[in-house]
Parts: sequence; C-alpha cells; structure tokens
Amino acid sequence: MSKFRRLIKLVGPGLLFASMAIGTSHLVLSTKAGAQYGWVMVIPIILANVLKYPFFEFGVRYTNVTHNSLIQGYRNLGKSYLWVYALVTVVSIFTLLAALYVVTSGLLINLLKISGISISMTALGLFAFISTLLIIGRYKFLENSLKVVISILFVALLVTTAMVLYKGQIEPVENFQRPEIFNEVGILFLISLMGWMPTAVEASGWVSLWSIEKLKATEEKPTVKESLSEFNLGYFMTALLAIFFLIIGWMTLYGSGTELSGNAVVFADQVVNLFTAHIGNWAYIFIAVAAFATMFSTCMTAHDAIARVSLDVLDKLYPNKKVFTQKSSSFALTVLLMALINWIVITLFSANMGQLVALATFVSFVMAPIVGWMNLKAVLGKDMPMAYRPKKGLQGLTYVGMVFLSLFALYYCWVLWF
Repeated sequence: MSKFRRLIKLVGPGLLFASMAIGTSHLVLSTKAGAQYGWVMVIPIILANVLKYPFFEFGVRYTNVTHNSLIQGYRNLGKSYLWVYALVTVVSIFTLLAALYVVTSGLLINLLKISGISISMTALGLFAFISTLLIIGRYKFLENSLKVVISILFVALLVTTAMVLYKGQIEPVENFQRPEIFNEVGILFLISLMGWMPTAVEASGWVSLWSIEKLKATEEKPTVKESLSEFNLGYFMTALLAIFFLIIGWMTLYGSGTELSGNAVVFADQVVNLFTAHIGNWAYIFIAVAAFATMFSTCMTAHDAIARVSLDVLDKLYPNKKVFTQKSSSFALTVLLMALINWIVITLFSANMGQLVALATFVSFVMAPIVGWMNLKAVLGKDMPMAYRPKKGLQGLTYVGMVFLSLFALYYCWVLWF
C-alpha cells in the first residue's frame, strides 16, 4: 500500500478537527475579514494558524505515544491542572453548542426557505437528528459521514472561490476608504479573528479523544509519524478553507459599502444573498450548501467532542465513580443531556445569547495561554519518552504562541474593564 493510500485510510482525528474548526471562525469571521479589510487580513489568519499549531499537535502527539487522553496528561501533572480544564469545559457545555446550533438553524431555514418556524424549534429538530446519528453511529459513523460532508464542503467552496475570482472584484463605491485596522474597533476584530482561528485552544483535548477512538477502531495501529501527518493534512485544510472564505468576502463585498450584521444568523443570510447577487442566481445552491455544510459538520463534531470530553474529565476527577466512562450508555446519555441543556439555553436565553457567547469568549481567551502551557508540560512530562517529545524548534514556536495568546488575553481584559 502506498504512503498516500495509507494516509487516506488513516484519516480520522485530523478530519474531525477540520470539520469542527471550519465553523463561525471561517464562515463569519474570515468572510467578514475579507469583506471589511480586504486581502491584507490573510496575514493574521496565517499567523494565528501557525502560532497555535503546536497546541493542537501536542494533543495528537501525546495520545498516540502514551495511548492516553490529554486529559489524563493533565491529571498526571496534578489535579489542579485538571480542574482548570474542567472550568473551561463547563463554560463550553452551556454556551458552545447553543451558539453553533442557532447559526446552523438560521442557515437551514434560509436554505430550505422555511417560513413560520422558529429558530428554537428548528434547533430542536437538529439536536434530535444529530444526537441520533452520534448515538447510533458512534465514532466510526462520524468519521465516515464527515468524509462525505467535508468533500462536499471543499468542492462547494472551491467552486465558489473559483467563480468569484473569475467574476472579478466588485467596483468600490465612490469615496470608499479602507477601514482602519489599528484603531479600537479594528483591534477588537483582530482579537476575535485570531482568537478563534482556527478554533479555541481547549479543542486540543477534543482531538486527543478522537485519536483515542481512532486507535480503538484501527486494527493496524498508525505510527506516531503517520498520526501526525494525518492531523497535519486536516490542519492544512482548515487554514486553506479560511483563506477561501476570506477571498470570497474580499472579492464580493470589499468596498461595496454594505453594512454587515453583527448577528451571525443575519450575517450568514446576507452573505448567501450577496454572493448570489454578485455571481448569479444559478450559484445559490453552491453557496447555500457550502454555508450549511460548514455549520452542520461543526455541530456534529462539537457535539460529539463536548460529550466525550465531559465524560473523560469526570472520569479523571472521580475515578471511582464507574458511571463516568466512555461506554455506549454513558456516551448516549451525555449526548442527549448536552442537547437538552443547550436547547434550554436557546429557548430561555436567546435574547441574552450575545452575553453568553461573550462569556465563553472571555473564558476561552483568558485560559488559552494557560491551556497551551499545560499541553507543553504534558508532552514534556515523565510519561513521554525523550524520542517522541517535540523538537526544540516546535517548543520555541510554542513559547512564541503562548506570548501571542497572553498578549491577546491581556488586551482583551483591558478593553473589557477599562
């Protein structure tokens, strides 16, 4: 078997990472970056992907060497480390899925032209459908189905990007001036873009758990090098699609004078309709399907990840409680519980959704450098053989990334409080 064919066979955690990461950070923030500031925003997108790479890579590295989850690595460092990660997970439980399903519900209503149905009821249908898929299919179904979804997404985005490049950039409106990047509004947007690009740092624990499932599901175990190559493929795809979304926003909206909504659902509807107006009505299906596939796949992977990581954190915190395991019944109940909690959040707190997302953003940004440091400590710990520890260059990039994330967190706190 050729190396390429074997790599395709081993596709799994990297694919799931790409599927989970290519969500609002891409559809909303990357598109908005191109629409408001033009091609120059490719620099912070690439910078964020490069500087955050080690934190996610360490999750894959640690698991494939030790055959333990990264959460176990935190536990080995001390229970206080585990409690830090538990705090971040609790915030995600009550905010992340609610925010993702709201956007996806809006896109579904837009795609199918449904009238007379609320976001809450559409979200309930999506929760029920995705929960059923995850419970029945488990990891294997998730992996196989996302190969199809990501393929559709990639083709749809490639076609859309090619079409907008062929069509050419729109003519800027008269007296158009490029917005300032380095004023307060621009800096805050940069923080959001780079903070969520490609995704939050705590997702390193999620990709670690998917690596565990891949090891269980594969008869011929991949080598550490093969597992890292598979993850790198998914990570590269994540960064590439972010650039695709930026190009689409730049070519179709930059200089148009269009006021883009801060509401993710309204924004997504605006984007689909504006792209269609620029390219032609015949392109609607490509754009709408790409947008929906982006968010649907993110909902599936994030829902699966939040359920798995919640169980694993509880299992490590309370090892004597047999109920906190990754067995089928515990996983199924957790998937349903996550769906119920987040549907209640959508139903009861929809008016305050922005505040809930702001809380999640605050915790994620502030904790990012801490989680990154914990990841580095885990891969340099006693349970990692010297031969498999990251090289000096990767360690150096990690320290640069931690400084980068710390500066972001400090500035974000300063803006909020002062």
